[in-house]
Order: sequence, then C-alpha cells, then structure tokens
Amino acid sequence: MKRTYRTEDEKKQLIHRLNRISGQVEGIKKMIEEDRYCDDVLTQLLAVDKAVKSLSSVILEKHMYSCIKKEVSEGNLEVVDEVMHLFRRYSS
Repeated sequence: MKRTYRTEDEKKQLIHRLNRISGQVEGIKKMIEEDRYCDDVLTQLLAVDKAVKSLSSVILEKHMYSCIKKEVSEGNLEVVDEVMHLFRRYSS
C-alpha cells in the first residue's frame, strides 16, 4: 500500500478543513429536519461542494509536488498514467 507522509502541521490543516465540512453537513442535516426552505439548503450544499473541491485541490497539489515528483525523480514514469487518471476523474 502506498502512503503519503504529511507533517503534523499539514495533517492539522487538513483535519481542520474536514471538521469544518463535517460541521456544514451536520448543519444541512438539521436544516432538512427543520423543513428549511429548499433554496437555503441548496446554498449550503453548494458551500459544502466548494469546500470539498478546495480540499481536493490542496491534496492534489501536494500530491503533484511530493509523491509524483519523487516517483519521477526515481525514474518511475508509470506515475504519469496515475496523473492522467486523476485528471480524467477530476474533469468529469
């Protein structure tokens, strides 16, 4: 199994973002339970979507500058296929 090693600060920042997203999702759940107006719920869902995409971008950038860079520098060009697969997944 491949692993990505992150500094404690990196982990802390990522966990903070995930906790914020989790809080947003819990808020949406409460809005549904309280029969809040659809437009308000949709606005919050859009905020969660943007937060998840932002987090994905942060992790993807780190992946490119650390994991992929390391593999290429060690001569493992198979990671180019991995990168292409990632881009295809993110563009759909």
